[in-house]
Amino acid sequence: MKGEKEKEIDIPESLFGVNLNQNLLYQVVRTQSLIRRQNSAHTKDRSAVRGGGRKPWRQKGTGRARHGSNRSPIWKGGGVTFGPDAERNYKKKINKKVKRKALAMVLSAKKEKDMIVFVSDLELKEPKTKVIQEFLKNFELEKSTLFVLPKMEENLILATRNLQNISTIQAKDINSLDLLSYRNLVISEDAVAVIKENFKL
Repeated sequence: MKGEKEKEIDIPESLFGVNLNQNLLYQVVRTQSLIRRQNSAHTKDRSAVRGGGRKPWRQKGTGRARHGSNRSPIWKGGGVTFGPDAERNYKKKINKKVKRKALAMVLSAKKEKDMIVFVSDLELKEPKTKVIQEFLKNFELEKSTLFVLPKMEENLILATRNLQNISTIQAKDINSLDLLSYRNLVISEDAVAVIKENFKL
């Protein structure tokens, strides 16, 4: 926690030594973004708008243009033509092997650029934000950091909750999009083992 070197650990090449394939990584990140997309924009077409059952006026003899419903898109209060629909499905499928490979690419790229700090453990005796602030300062990680935890560490989660651009995630839940959303990663030794086991890397 003081930013001092304790020991050296072996990290698997399958996780932190993978060459970057930008096209593959783009596909995975785009797919994960689409899965999280909130499809809230919705308009009603002429069949969904209330009213319009009665023909506004008779077909012939009035001198006006013929109309069958006052809920036509050309009328005020009518339906919307080609508007957004909340029933639209943006999700795409992507293979597990491809997702795992993309994850390893992100971890490898961040390690190569010295954006990962490996620590022996991330357990706190008390949920003190000040302790985490000192830790981030010691490692110069104040900007944007994601803590990767081997399991739910309640004290650490509470300690980081009030800090801007600082967050936590369990090792079994990591993905390319979340890792790329933060500049730096703090990964515990146990979390490396969890990632390797869960993602078969």
